[in-house]
Amino acid sequence: MSIKKYHIGLTQWGFKDWIGNFFSNEAKPDHFLNEYASVFNSVEGNTTFYRVPTPETIQKWGEQVPSDFKFCFKFPREITHKRQLKNVTEEVLSFLDLFQPIRTKLGPFHIQLSPTFSYEQVQNLEELVEVLPAHLSFAVEVRHLDFFDKGKKERHLNDLLKSYGVNRVVFDTRRLHEIKTDDPSILKAKKKKPKTPVRFDSTGANPFIRYVGGNEVVQNESHLKEWAIIIANWIRDGKHPYMFIHSPDTLHAPELARYFHHVLANLTELEPLPEWPVDRKDKQLGLF
Repeated sequence: MSIKKYHIGLTQWGFKDWIGNFFSNEAKPDHFLNEYASVFNSVEGNTTFYRVPTPETIQKWGEQVPSDFKFCFKFPREITHKRQLKNVTEEVLSFLDLFQPIRTKLGPFHIQLSPTFSYEQVQNLEELVEVLPAHLSFAVEVRHLDFFDKGKKERHLNDLLKSYGVNRVVFDTRRLHEIKTDDPSILKAKKKKPKTPVRFDSTGANPFIRYVGGNEVVQNESHLKEWAIIIANWIRDGKHPYMFIHSPDTLHAPELARYFHHVLANLTELEPLPEWPVDRKDKQLGLF
């Protein structure tokens, strides 16, 4: 893997429609992660939001990726949405312990809070960050507008996260909501994705960006160039950012990520992303 200065990835590794488009023509589900990780060095682990994996599954995932690959697993919704972080210490520590066998392949755990999680519940967040293990990394995503007031509430949040070295997730949906189109995938994404304001400051060593725009490169150029400049500056400041590219139709996400990496590479002297598995003459990727 040639990417050293930051981590870049997509929302998943097992999208079957990538076969013959991003994955090799012969790719089978058991090989999806292996092929994905031959190009990208990180992934959003959204699967853990819905279901906690078995130790055997976690071990298998770890065996399919190279040593510098990082999984960014999401906290279970039972903890973040149903329990709203209240009295969840035991559940959180048990969840984190599951990943000890692949601890060297863990990026920031993604703690996505419910849109209903307001400033009135900030004490729950304070109690959580106090018990998070210092040897792991975490990123908190807030969606309630209380935390975007540019005043006391937002300062309290940022100061809390900075004091524990926790990263504040930036979920940038500006471009998605600007696009005027009849594309069904974009219209569906607009209904699902929030319109939270964007903040360009970081609270930890691993700025954590989630970007979603349109499906085509041309629809995203200006915003991705903006992020490339910001991320290049973070890298120069000694930070190690994580950039996750979403697209309304997941089929197009690899190409958007390749474009972003190309723009960033011109600013920070990075090697190009490896060839797509489908484009390689030798389709036998092997195991890492």
